[in-house]
Amino acid sequence: MNRHLSILAAAAAVGIVGYAHDAQAQATLAQVKERGHLNCQVGLPTPGFYQLGDDGTWSGIDVDVCRAVSAAIFGDPDRIEYQSVTSAVRFTSLANGESDMLSRTTTWTAVRDTQLGLNFAGVNFYDGQGFLVPVDSGISSTLELDGATVCVLTGTTTELNLADYFRANNMSFTPVTNENVNVLVETYLGGGCDAYTNDKSGLAARRSAFPDPTAHVILPETISKEPLGPVVRQGDDAWANLVRWVLFGLIEAEELGVTAANVDEMLGSDNPNIKRLLGVEGNIGEGMGVANDFMVTVLKEIGNYGEMYERHVGENTPIGIPRAGTLNAQWFDGGLMYAMPFR
Repeated sequence: MNRHLSILAAAAAVGIVGYAHDAQAQATLAQVKERGHLNCQVGLPTPGFYQLGDDGTWSGIDVDVCRAVSAAIFGDPDRIEYQSVTSAVRFTSLANGESDMLSRTTTWTAVRDTQLGLNFAGVNFYDGQGFLVPVDSGISSTLELDGATVCVLTGTTTELNLADYFRANNMSFTPVTNENVNVLVETYLGGGCDAYTNDKSGLAARRSAFPDPTAHVILPETISKEPLGPVVRQGDDAWANLVRWVLFGLIEAEELGVTAANVDEMLGSDNPNIKRLLGVEGNIGEGMGVANDFMVTVLKEIGNYGEMYERHVGENTPIGIPRAGTLNAQWFDGGLMYAMPFR
């Protein structure tokens, strides 16, 4: 074979491999349907977000995103195998195909979005990093932490933000790291560090399970932006679209006043936006490989975004994270929760 033909053969071989990879990557929904359940990755049990009950069932606002996707695909929110892994290996587990999606307080960043083979499907919780300290420490500001030992989860943006914040403020600190959040919390409670840093929602969640939550305070400063949301692998736009529009549907339903309790009644609404959301008009679901009325099932089983929030992390829960006046409020209430148009 001459050199020219060899080059053509090699190029053809590369093309075949690339085509095979693309075909495999585009098959996520088909694989999930054939398997009969969704593989959804969560973190180590954390109250409010992904909590494992004594009966072996998972619950939380991030778990509800998994359940919503399952409901959209199967008409059943519980066709899911949950995979609970540490932050250090979460992206590897997603990249190697063990997980179909990840829903576990993961921050959307440039590097993760462009260099790790990941696609973020949206934001289901806007957060920011803070610090937890014992009340009897007398510390009232992060600027009083110069020289402190700080417990921080390794392999996270939290670890990077911590270093940036102390450097920017000309302060020193000694990190106490571990990839297991439970070990870190035990270290903090045992006096092994002066402060524990994480997203503020995570601090509130962990504190709610302490023997005496009132003995610990979250300091007022917020040192970072932490947009948290579900993640899928790059290379399967159809799968990313499905996860994204299920999330948007939850947010849109709250804006339109569609709830778990009134969704059947809303099927008769004259509002064209509600008609499209619920599949009475249009074929949005068909374009994603699910039934056109997929959001009817999702809302009956899960409720809208506001119902999810209040059920798991709202003011009437042990975590008690206020929503009014925060970034997690709907856009018309001054927040950032905003769904793209269903049309």
